[in-house]
Amino acid sequence: MVQIGNIQLPDFPLLLAPMEDVSDPPFRVVCKANGADLVFTEFISSEGLIRDAIRCRRKLDIFDEERPTGIQLFGGDEARMAMAAKIVDVTQPELLDINFGCPVKGIVAQGAGAGVLKDVSLMVRLTEACVKSTNLPVTVKTRLGWDDATKNIEEVAERLQDVGIKALTIHGRTRCQLYKGEADWSLIAKVKNNPRIHIPVFGNGDINSPQKALEYKNRYGVDGIMIGRAVIGYPWLFREIRHFLQTGEQLPAPGVDERITVCKQQLHKSLQWKGPVAGVYSMRKQYFQYLKGLPGIKDYRSRLVTLTEPDEIINVLDEILLQYNGFEMERTPIELVNYHENCPL
Repeated sequence: MVQIGNIQLPDFPLLLAPMEDVSDPPFRVVCKANGADLVFTEFISSEGLIRDAIRCRRKLDIFDEERPTGIQLFGGDEARMAMAAKIVDVTQPELLDINFGCPVKGIVAQGAGAGVLKDVSLMVRLTEACVKSTNLPVTVKTRLGWDDATKNIEEVAERLQDVGIKALTIHGRTRCQLYKGEADWSLIAKVKNNPRIHIPVFGNGDINSPQKALEYKNRYGVDGIMIGRAVIGYPWLFREIRHFLQTGEQLPAPGVDERITVCKQQLHKSLQWKGPVAGVYSMRKQYFQYLKGLPGIKDYRSRLVTLTEPDEIINVLDEILLQYNGFEMERTPIELVNYHENCPL
């Protein structure tokens, strides 16, 4: 078992990464149902949360069926991070996560997200302020450093552990890399193998297949992995990885019927959570991945991203199911979505 504060997770847990405009409650429920052991909210601005910005407050919503869930905060001011941590505490997630990894210019310019990587002492103070302001376990997600000359993750890990974090997730790139190039897990392994480190260490970056998950588990010795871009529109990767780790066998690709069923489930949850307008709009970016690999699907996708009535969308999904009934999906490599986080409130 892997322990984060009072949260017990299975051996080598699989975590859903916090992704702005992606990892909302409907998507988290779908990922949890398909094998994710721990999920995280979209990142939430401490400033916006204190101002009672509607969008930020809404991100605190958690469905019971997605738990355990971590709420992720970002910010660059100690007092405001502490105040936001107290607000999060009241909403009763399983843990509070701090974002020191978002590379987006708008966030970095605020001295938040990966912008804090330039000042390790500030990173420590922000973390300690949150730890002291909540009864929840506090975890951190960060990167190797700001650039190649400042890969200070080994120092960062020790100092954050010293002020009370209960787990650390490391994305194997610097801020300057954004999402380019291959993630370097060698420094993640050094953190994990540091005899001073006793908290769980999770690796993040480029996991897109069960085989790669097993390879990285064995090579780098991390306590678990966090997956982001590879599961957008393909939540089945979690169960495929778990099955492969346990049996060494590759599960068949989900068929058309399962893809449509899960797509409908996420649509219904989106409508329930966001309402008929925003719920429809938020699903439009999902259809491409859900239906990828079906020949001649372009016209159907074009209809799905232009329709505004939920019943009409369901009818199109039913048409797709009828049209492709019995079609055998080929297993193809999962491509990492070209994901770019938008700046939240």
